[in-house]
Amino acid sequence: MREKVVFFDIDGTLLDHEKKVPASARQAIEELRKAGHHVAIATGRAPFMFKDLREDLGIDSFVSFNGQYVVFEGEVIYKNPLKTETLEKVLQASEQTKHPLVFMNHETMMATEKDHPMIRESMGSLKFHHPEVNPSFFTESEIYQTLLFCRDGEEESYRKYEDLNFIRWHECATDILPMGGSKAEGIKKLVERLPFEREDIYAFGDELNDLEMIEYAGTGVAMGNANQKVKDIADFITKPVNEDGILFAVRELGLTTARTAK
Repeated sequence: MREKVVFFDIDGTLLDHEKKVPASARQAIEELRKAGHHVAIATGRAPFMFKDLREDLGIDSFVSFNGQYVVFEGEVIYKNPLKTETLEKVLQASEQTKHPLVFMNHETMMATEKDHPMIRESMGSLKFHHPEVNPSFFTESEIYQTLLFCRDGEEESYRKYEDLNFIRWHECATDILPMGGSKAEGIKKLVERLPFEREDIYAFGDELNDLEMIEYAGTGVAMGNANQKVKDIADFITKPVNEDGILFAVRELGLTTARTAK
């Protein structure tokens, strides 16, 4: 089998529900490398949010911020920040609706409000603390993703800003991205550095921000715990993350010489 490039989402894919990497996932990555394949991450997280994971797994190529910040073998090759003038309008609107924001660059994040319960709950689900407060952070740094904290449906009032896209990832939180930005677009930028065709791309994911990536990849793999919309467009549905889903898929798809025990 010729070399492939395999992209893994993080939450619900590489990480189980306790935010740990299953031993079987580590084994899968080792088998992929031994088979000569490239392994990369494609996530909605900011780079600083998975630095330890990258070092732990020895992965230095990644698509972060749902495609807005791309690194190939340790080198930044693509950046697509949100427009400062648009973020100013979003901030003004959020002050009227009482919806807090968190602005994120590649190194850190800053909140517009102190100790807000929605921020605590949603960031806590990722094992992160409430960020420090700096409402003007977006004027001081390139912002690649903003988090809007509101209940499902309340983000609709912000859709008047046509250069923005909204993807919900928690019952209290929605990502704000540049319109047209996605993991798929980030993957295209990274694969330009590799001698691969679209059919050589494998992508594993489980949530709504993985839809474009799963559809674009030559082989899109939905975790067994994935959102049904992801399963509907996937080429292959594997077992859940806590049932050795990654290892099962890489073996069943013939990406390694090892085979799953029957």
